[in-house]
Amino acid sequence: MVYLELTDVSKIYGEKVLFDKVSLQVAKNTKVALVAKNGTGKSTLLRVAAGIDLPEGLGSQIYVHKEARMAYLPQEPDFGENATVMDAVFDSDNEMVRAVRDYEEALSRADQPDKLQRALTKMDELQAWDIEARIKEVLFKLNIERFDQKVSTLSGGQRKRVALAKLIIDEPDLIIMDEPTNHLDLDMIEWLEEWLQSTNLTLLMVTHDRYFLERVCNRIIELDGGEIYHYTGNYSDFLEKKAIREETESAELAKDKKRMKQELEWVRRMPSGRGTKAKSRINAFHELKSKVGSFRKEEELTIEIKGQRLGGKILEAHNISKSYGDKQLVKGFSYKFQKGERAGIVGRNGAGKSTLLHMLTKELEPDTGKVVHGVNTHFGYYTQDGIRLDEDKRVIEVVREIAEFIPLEKGLKLTARGLLERFMFNSKQQQVYVSQLSGGERRRLYLLTILMKNPNFLILDEPTNDLDIMTLNVLEDFLMDFPGCVLIVSHDRFFLDKICQHLFIFEEKGNLRDWNGLYTEYRELRKEELAEEKALLAEKTSTAPAAAPKKEEPQEHISQETRKAIRRIEGQLKKLEEAKGKINKQFEKAAELDPAKIAELGKELAEINEQIEEKEMEWMELVE
Repeated sequence: MVYLELTDVSKIYGEKVLFDKVSLQVAKNTKVALVAKNGTGKSTLLRVAAGIDLPEGLGSQIYVHKEARMAYLPQEPDFGENATVMDAVFDSDNEMVRAVRDYEEALSRADQPDKLQRALTKMDELQAWDIEARIKEVLFKLNIERFDQKVSTLSGGQRKRVALAKLIIDEPDLIIMDEPTNHLDLDMIEWLEEWLQSTNLTLLMVTHDRYFLERVCNRIIELDGGEIYHYTGNYSDFLEKKAIREETESAELAKDKKRMKQELEWVRRMPSGRGTKAKSRINAFHELKSKVGSFRKEEELTIEIKGQRLGGKILEAHNISKSYGDKQLVKGFSYKFQKGERAGIVGRNGAGKSTLLHMLTKELEPDTGKVVHGVNTHFGYYTQDGIRLDEDKRVIEVVREIAEFIPLEKGLKLTARGLLERFMFNSKQQQVYVSQLSGGERRRLYLLTILMKNPNFLILDEPTNDLDIMTLNVLEDFLMDFPGCVLIVSHDRFFLDKICQHLFIFEEKGNLRDWNGLYTEYRELRKEELAEEKALLAEKTSTAPAAAPKKEEPQEHISQETRKAIRRIEGQLKKLEEAKGKINKQFEKAAELDPAKIAELGKELAEINEQIEEKEMEWMELVE
């Protein structure tokens, strides 16, 4: 069954043709990824598919199956200036979701017992209590706690989590997602990946996360040169089949060039009086010429920039710490960087990753300890927010403001125009104004401005956001050969695994673990540690009568004091759940209660629910 079908859709901006008369189908229960270079129209095609933008052309058609409830997740969700988190999360046409929203609102209004009673009755009628529990689980997983906060005051990552929560809670049949992993930390990305794998939904998405493509998708569509190419299978299947397609095209191109040469010789020999057959052959020649001219060999981005010489002392951190109020972000971090090192920094959103980078570059003073830079250390700092490029300048002007040329290996020089060519800005695109660039093209230009300064220590804060897979592959190759040091903050697991020799991992209370190995290896170890902790907790909290307690050697990763705290919280949670159950039983006989009693019980229930959430958060923090 086809859930979504696009037929002969086009989108053209002035002289720029993003795509022309492309067609695609998304069948039920398939998970499709759309891949393409930056600026070729991926996001635009998704917006057309979602009905946000209109296609061009009289013959274009968009079909969505009547049984398919569709949801769209944009790159940058916008809920308006005044919407609260509750407004955003529970904005749904699902009756059960609306019932849960009314129930949550009623709990916060203890002065309106009638409203609470109506909400409870509606929840019972719809049997929506399971939905309520699932919603709470989703919100907990996505770290969404304050319903009264305005969405406009949230960070990009927080807004993305709110949009994801709304989408997941609404349970659509067909989901269209544009870069769903942008602004999410690694724990969130892995949870979303597992959710997408485990559900029977239908998916069309754009993502640069290659582990997502490998583990979630069973079909990949490539938008290249305004045309659509279809590949069955995951990311590795796509790479293999694309290589075969390009090899076939190269062979066909060679044949066509040979035929065109023969035809050209014939055209030149033809006398002026041409018959019908001759004219037909001339027309065929022009068609062949057009075909050969339109074939575009895959551009390769090769970077051979010469890094400046590093001295014996490069970058040293001596027991640096940083706190804001009661929150400890970095605690006692020390490290001496060596030549050629490629390290990664991993942690949840808000853990302190950018704070650590600011201290290492001396943009921020540590509370304690000190940072020492080598005399010959020259930083190239690619920040997460990027730089503000002058919208009224052309691409070539932006680059020339930094330098007219940069040094290459073997004493050669590369002009600004030549470097732009290597960064896939051809001569025509170099004259384009910055205001006309896509998000990914701006990121690519920003990265180019960093490399033009010829650094020997690169610091990259989320460099993979908005970059297409082709640019990522080339950037990875460049970083592997870069003669200086590289320090990366990234949520791209594939990127980390390919580049970084070791990681600095943010753990609780500002402590950083120095992990020698790949990120995926660390995650496997962490899963084993959590499984051990869970088994230990299950053993300790068993209700079976216990024999004389056995003396156990405390494990390194969980102290006796922490175990006691966990057991104490579990006991408190049990009592709170019992109290909640007693109140709910009283509500079952609401007809026998007066309004004052209902208001009193509603207030108690709201307080208990708040205490349960607080204790669950404490429990999770201790376990992790």
